[in-house]
Amino acid sequence: MTTITYTIPAISCGHCVRTIETEVGELQGVQTVKADEATKKVVITFDTPADETKIKNLLAEINYPPEGLLTL
Repeated sequence: MTTITYTIPAISCGHCVRTIETEVGELQGVQTVKADEATKKVVITFDTPADETKIKNLLAEINYPPEGLLTL
C-alpha cells in the first residue's frame, strides 16, 4: 500500500473536492482519497493496479493536475 500527497492549485470549492474524491476513488486499486479545499492538498492511498502515473493522468484528465504537472 502506498500513500501519496499532491498539491492541486485548481481546488477552489467543495465541488472540486467531491469531483476529485469521486473520480480518483473509482480508479481500480485506490483505497482512499481525501481532498482538502483549504490546503489544496489531496492524499491518496492505493495499491496495484493503480500507480502514480495513472493517478496523475486521471487528475490531469479531469482538469485538476498536481502542481508542476502541465496540461496540454
